[in-house]
Amino acid sequence: MDTERRIGILAFDGVKLLDVAGPSEVFQEANRFGAHYRLVMCSPDGRDVSTSTGLRISVDTAAAEATHLDVAMVAGGDALPTHPIDPQLTAAAATLHRQARQTASICTGAFILAAAGLLDGRRATTHWKHAGTLARAYPAIRVEPDAIYVTDGPVLTCAGVTAGIDLSLALVERHHGPELAREVARSLVVFLQRPGGQSQFSPAMRAPVPRTAQLHELCATIAAQPVGDYSVAALAALVHLSPRHLTRMFRDELDTTPAKYVELIRLNTAKDLLDAGESVTAAAEHSGFGSSETLRRVFLHHFGVSPRAYRHRFHSALRE
Repeated sequence: MDTERRIGILAFDGVKLLDVAGPSEVFQEANRFGAHYRLVMCSPDGRDVSTSTGLRISVDTAAAEATHLDVAMVAGGDALPTHPIDPQLTAAAATLHRQARQTASICTGAFILAAAGLLDGRRATTHWKHAGTLARAYPAIRVEPDAIYVTDGPVLTCAGVTAGIDLSLALVERHHGPELAREVARSLVVFLQRPGGQSQFSPAMRAPVPRTAQLHELCATIAAQPVGDYSVAALAALVHLSPRHLTRMFRDELDTTPAKYVELIRLNTAKDLLDAGESVTAAAEHSGFGSSETLRRVFLHHFGVSPRAYRHRFHSALRE
């Protein structure tokens, strides 16, 4: 019989229900295929909690009493990136960390680990919407905004909500091997390893805003008409500057090069066109990439998936 592995999940009032339910289902499903996980639901004071949906979760114990854990998982909540974190919650996460072999956060649960100092000097991730906030608030953390999950020593963090399923499957694979993890993934109808990063789920990547009117006008022209000759020489001619001067302005004001800026605008345009149902060929042509192969290469570089796969995945939830 396989050794029991204890998974402690820290919940609290306002916790995201799927952050708790997703990993719980993965570990319980793994038990059907021969694993032996025991889930221990914790809260800072041992009281039951009310989730983001209003449903209540029954709690087994206070965090201080949840000893001998293999993994301590800290769930997230909508208020964590924008409101002060309850010191009792931070203390509970720190306590669980000391009592576990590994510590993991789900989605914005990374903010609790960060407040407890558990991510200092480590690589980490969180929901793409809040990755910038995490990086600014805790500069000692090396935030990886595109990662689905990140493992740095005994600490794991993952992206938004359903990424808790990805992280839990990774733990199952580590504990029991790929065959059992694959059976769990098949049973739950999810990827064992999700293709691409989480940037494919975010809206258009935000282009930096220029400070000077001259560069602002040029960037507006590129955004309005992404198809065109936007070599450095052509861009410089539009604003009556030398290529060297224009390149310096892009570096000083936008922290990028003219070529990379044009690529970003075209990539956002292509993504919008694919979302609207355009073919890959049409998206490449109307965004300024010219060929579907060029669009494919750039798309893979930024998002980890091909434009064709992205289009099939996101342009409509309806099945014909």
